[in-house]
Amino acid sequence: MLRISKMTDYAVVLATHLAAADGAQPARDLAVQTQIPEPTASKVLKTLARAGVVISQRGAKGGYALARRPEQIGIHEVIEAIEGPIAVTECSDESSDSFCEYETNCGVRANWQRINLAVHRALSEISLADMAFPGAAELVSIALSSKDAERLRSSDTQSNDVH
Repeated sequence: MLRISKMTDYAVVLATHLAAADGAQPARDLAVQTQIPEPTASKVLKTLARAGVVISQRGAKGGYALARRPEQIGIHEVIEAIEGPIAVTECSDESSDSFCEYETNCGVRANWQRINLAVHRALSEISLADMAFPGAAELVSIALSSKDAERLRSSDTQSNDVH
């Protein structure tokens, strides 16, 4: 089963909360509003700041804010800030030096890489604005088979011709 960690879930919740907020938010306030324990919220926010997803501001009106507009930050950036590169299997993680002993004779590696790319694309098409204001976003369709993919591609082409 593909599943994100609890820390990544917290990161998405905090970043989504910041996407809907006006101005910088103190970590303490974010923790209370999201019901995430304050030490955990602080740790996650610092990690997101190191990754360039959020910025921290000192002072009386300080706190954390998104580093860019919510529309410009893909959910994949939040996930990668906590988890590292998105990779469904070790062989699909091109950033690591991992080596699978079956890699040279593997008949499914290319398909795992396709799946990894599809997951990454789907996540990158969803922004923090989409997360914060879900009614305003168009849902991303994911094909379950090559037949579904063809059907989705043809419906996308037809809808683009109408405009």
